Amino acid sequence: MVRIICYLTTIVLLAVSSPAAETPRERLLMDSNWRFSLGHATDVAKDFDHATGQFSYFAKTGFGSGASAAKFDDSGWRKLDLPHDWAVELPFSERGSNSHGYKAIGRNFPENSVGWYRRKFTVPASDLGKRVSVEFDGVFRDSIVWINGHYLGEEQSGYSGFSRNLTEYLNYGGENVIAVRADASLEEGWFYEGAGIYRHVWLVKTDPLHVKQEGTFVTSELKGNAAEVTARVAVVNEGDADAAFEISETILDAAGTTVASTKAKPLTLRAGERGEFSDVLPVSNPKLWSIETPSLHQLVTTITSAGKVVDRFETKFGIRSIRFDAKEGFFLNGKHVKLKGTDNHQDHAGVGTAIPDALQDYRIAKLKEFGCNFYRASHNPPTPELLDACDRLGMLVIDENRLTGTTDFHYDHLKRLVVRDRNHPCVVLWSIGNEEWKIEGGEDGVRIATTMQRWVKQLDATRPITVAISGGWGGGFSKVIEVAGINYLGNMKKGGFTTDQWHERHPDQPIVGTEECAFNQTRGIYFDDREHCHLNAYDWDPSDWGSNLEAAWSHYAERPFLSGMCIWTGFDYRGEPTPFNWPAIASQFGILDLCGFPKDGMFYLKSWWTDEPVLHVFPHWNWAGKEGQEIKVWAHSNCDEVELFLNGQSLGRKTMTKNSHLEWPVKYAPGTLLAKGYKGGKEILTSKVETTGAAASIQIEPNRSKLAADGSDVAVITVRVTDGQGRGVPTAGQEIRFDLAGPGKIIGVGNGDPSSHEPDQFIATKETPSPVWRRSLFNGLAQVIVQTTGEPGEIKLTATSTGLAPATSALRSESITPQPSVP
Repeated sequence: MVRIICYLTTIVLLAVSSPAAETPRERLLMDSNWRFSLGHATDVAKDFDHATGQFSYFAKTGFGSGASAAKFDDSGWRKLDLPHDWAVELPFSERGSNSHGYKAIGRNFPENSVGWYRRKFTVPASDLGKRVSVEFDGVFRDSIVWINGHYLGEEQSGYSGFSRNLTEYLNYGGENVIAVRADASLEEGWFYEGAGIYRHVWLVKTDPLHVKQEGTFVTSELKGNAAEVTARVAVVNEGDADAAFEISETILDAAGTTVASTKAKPLTLRAGERGEFSDVLPVSNPKLWSIETPSLHQLVTTITSAGKVVDRFETKFGIRSIRFDAKEGFFLNGKHVKLKGTDNHQDHAGVGTAIPDALQDYRIAKLKEFGCNFYRASHNPPTPELLDACDRLGMLVIDENRLTGTTDFHYDHLKRLVVRDRNHPCVVLWSIGNEEWKIEGGEDGVRIATTMQRWVKQLDATRPITVAISGGWGGGFSKVIEVAGINYLGNMKKGGFTTDQWHERHPDQPIVGTEECAFNQTRGIYFDDREHCHLNAYDWDPSDWGSNLEAAWSHYAERPFLSGMCIWTGFDYRGEPTPFNWPAIASQFGILDLCGFPKDGMFYLKSWWTDEPVLHVFPHWNWAGKEGQEIKVWAHSNCDEVELFLNGQSLGRKTMTKNSHLEWPVKYAPGTLLAKGYKGGKEILTSKVETTGAAASIQIEPNRSKLAADGSDVAVITVRVTDGQGRGVPTAGQEIRFDLAGPGKIIGVGNGDPSSHEPDQFIATKETPSPVWRRSLFNGLAQVIVQTTGEPGEIKLTATSTGLAPATSALRSESITPQPSVP
C-alpha cells in the first residue's frame, strides 16, 4: 500500500493586521528600549536579591522582589533592542562546553549564565476593557516573566513560544514594567544555543470577543484547475456577557485581489466559551505555492458584533498539494521533486542566535543558490521568521520537535509547534525527534512514536510525520513511523540494512534522508593543519557512519523510492567542533561556513542540483615554497568534459561522470591554472585560479545597497583584499578595522574560521564607550553585518588596515511605513 498525503494546505504565518480604525486588534512589536544586565545563578546578592524577603513572588501575588519588582531602579543597566543573544558577547574559555562552542557560559560560569531584561511601557486608559497579552517567540532558557511585580509563569524550553495574559495586572493610563529572568545554566541541546530573548516579543490587544492566538487553520484541496480552501477559526469570548456575532472570510491573492469570500454567519458564544467554526471557499485557477513560484494567499477573518467589527485576523497561507510516495518519492502539486536538502541550526557569524529577519532571508537565499530546496530545522522549532522566509522564497521544510516523549510536558510543546506552524506551506513534514538513542530501537520507542504520531494527526492530518533514526532499524521507531527518516547510510548499514533491503521489506513506507554526510571541511584549506584545527576542503569521509558528498548524493539520486536527503549541514555552526576539542569552537560540517561563504563542495552540489552550467576549479594557486610538489587539482562541473591547463599547457581533457568530479595531480608552478568546460564538444565555460601578488587594497561588497529605515533591516557585507591587479588574495589574514557613519550600526563581524577566538561583537561599556570594530580575514574573507536605525539617510562603512588601500561603501536607508510597535 502506498501512503499518500494528497493535499496540503498551507500555511500560515499567523497574522494579524496592523491596527485599523474599525478593529481593536493590535499586534505591536516590542523589541526596542529594553534594559539588560547579567545576574548570577548561585549568588542571590549578585542576582539583584531576586526572590528574597519573607514573601517571595511565589508566595504572595505581586511580591516581585529585586529586579522583578516594579519600582526596581534599572537606570544603570545597559539599553538594547531585541533580538539579543548575550552568549555571543562572552569570551571563549577552555572551561566552557565543547558542544556549545566553549563560550564562558553554563554551570562553570554562574556569573555569566543568568540574564535580566526589563521594559517599561504605557497603556492608554482607553485600553481598559480590552484583553492584553505579551507573546514571546522564544527565550533561552528557563525564563520567568513578571508584570508590575506580578508573577506570570515560567517557560523551561528556549525554543517554544509562549503567551502571558496581562489584562488584570496593568496600570491603564500609566506606566507598566515587564521583567524577564533567563537562566542558561543548563543546556537544552548539544550545540550552540545562545542566551536571552533572542526572538521577537509582541504586545497584543484584542476585544474580549476575538480569534484565539494562532486560532486559524487553513487547508486546501486541489480539484483540477480549482481549489477548495477550508478555513477553520477558533473564537473565544473572554467577556462577562454572552456574545452574538458574525464571521466572514475573504481570501486575497498575492496582489491583494479578492478571489473568494463567504457571507457572514450569525453565531453565539456564552461568556468564557470558545467555539470552532469552519467555511469552505472555492478558488478558481489559484496560483499554486511552489519552490519556483512561492505564491502566497491571505485569509482575512472578520468578526462583527452589534454592527461593529470587533476583530480582523489575517492568515498567510499557500495553496498546494504534497504527497510522499513509497515507490516514487516526493510530489509537489502533482509533480515529482527530488528533495535536495540541508540540516541547519539557528546561529550565524557575528550575531549568534539573535538573527535579524533579513538575515534569515539571506541564509535561505544562500542555500537556494546551489539548488537546495529542502531545509530541516535541527533540532527544535525554528523562529517563525525562518518559516516566513521559506514561505516567501520557496524552501520546503522539515519542522522538528525538540524533545521526544508522551507526558503532558511533551504534548504541550509538540502542540505549540504544530498549531503555530501548520499554516506554513513550506512545512511538508513534521519530525517528532532526532536520534533518541535510548528508545529508537525498543518497544518503548514503538509506543512513544505511535502516541506522538496520533497527537500530531489530531492537530494536522494534512502532513506526514517522520523521525530521524540513527539506530535500532527493524524495531522501535522504524516499525511504526509514517516516513522513515535515515540518519546516515552508515548507521543503517551497521544496523543490518541497506536502503534497498529496507525498501524491499517495507514497500509501503516512504523514506527520506534526514541526515547524511557529516564530513569536515575548512573553507580555503587544502592541506590539513590540525594544530589550528583546520581540515582540507576536498570531499572526504572521516567517519564510519557518515559519507562524502559524492557517495551520498549518488546513492539517493539513483533510487526513485528515496525522496531525497538532507546534508549535515548547510551552514557551519558554533559548537560540536568534531573531530577537535579546544581550541576549535565551531563545527566544520557545513557546505557554507559560519558567514555563508561557500566551501568548494558547494560547487559540487550546484553542478548536480541545478540546471545552471557550472565549472569550478580548485584549490587556489598561491603555494610559495611548494614549487615542483604535487597538488591535487579538482574540478566540480556538470559539463560533459573538462580540460585543464597550467600556464597554457594542457594537462588533459577528461570526461565527467554524472554526480562525480574530475581531478588531476599537478606539480606546482606559479601562474595560471585554467579549466575549460565543454558541452556537445563546444567550449561553454572557463574557470581559473591565479597566483596573486601581495595584498594591496581592501574591497567591501554589501549584499544589498537599499535598506529599510526600520531599526531591524540589515546588509551583509563581504570584506576581501585584492592584489595590485584586483585579484582576491586567497590566503590573506590581515586585521581590518571598520568605522560607520550615518543612521546605522554594526551588530556583528565574522570570518568563518572554526577556531577563531576573536570577538563577534564589541559592546560599549563605561570604560570603552566607543569600541573599535575589527576582524581578521580568514583565507581572504570576512563579514560585517550592518543594521539600520529608525532614521533614513546614507550609511557609510569604511574599512582600513595598515599597508592596504582603504575601502568605503555607501548604503541607503529609506523611509518606510513603520511596523506597529510599542513606543
